[in-house]
Order: sequence, then C-alpha cells, then structure tokens
Amino acid sequence: MTAYLDASAILPTLIEESGSRAIDAFIAQLDEPLVIGEFAAAEVASALSRLVRTDRLTERNAFDRLADFDAWRAVAAGDVDIKQADLRLAHILVRRFDLMLRAPDALHAAICRREDFRLITFDKRLAVAAGQLGVRTTLLGA
Repeated sequence: MTAYLDASAILPTLIEESGSRAIDAFIAQLDEPLVIGEFAAAEVASALSRLVRTDRLTERNAFDRLADFDAWRAVAAGDVDIKQADLRLAHILVRRFDLMLRAPDALHAAICRREDFRLITFDKRLAVAAGQLGVRTTLLGA
C-alpha cells in the first residue's frame, strides 16, 4: 500500500499547528511508500501564500518553508500525475451532494481511488467521503 498525503496532512509538517506532532509521528513510523502529488503541493503553496497575505508568515519564511518542503519531497516521496479520468470522477463526486466534497478534496479522493493509495488526511469530511467511495483512509488527529 502507498500512503498519499493531502494538503491538510502536509501543512502541519511546515508550520506549527495542532496536527504537527501527529503527522510527524505518523511519517516517522511509516513503513510504506509515500506519495505527494503536484496538486497537493500546489495546495500547500497556496496555503502558505494565504498566510503571507494575512501577515501570519513573512514572505521570506514562506519561501524557506517551501524550499524545505521541496527538498524533503524530492527525497522522501514519490509523485503521481493527475489523469483526465481523475478530473471527470472529481466532477461526478462534487455533484454527489451526500458526500459534501469540495473540488480539491474530490480530486484527492479520485486519485487515491484510481491508484489504490491510502489517503492520509486531517479532514474528517474528506475521510468519511473517501471511505464511502472505498478508498482506504487514515484520519489523523481523530
């Protein structure tokens, strides 16, 4: 099984927040391959940009954290490409109102479903929806 980190699981590795200890411990004991896709990496950069815009991080600090993230990711994680089928499935999933998924979360679920990855997240709504879709999921911080 391969572990796929969504942005909610990556961000606490870069900034101190309530889930930082949980994700650090999870990664330290991980004995399976780790994947971080370009889409999740883009979401992380977007979140850091939001922290800069709201004056919670300096631009220099955000650049440094992204550089650390990029270096760690290059060594510790594999990558996964988004396929057209993932986008189509994400579109279908957001139209399933019972799942209550946002488009980015639906895309993570679609990728994990296609590749049979285990989704690692702090997002309870995503974890529940992914589970309903047959995606193996680990909800951190629960």
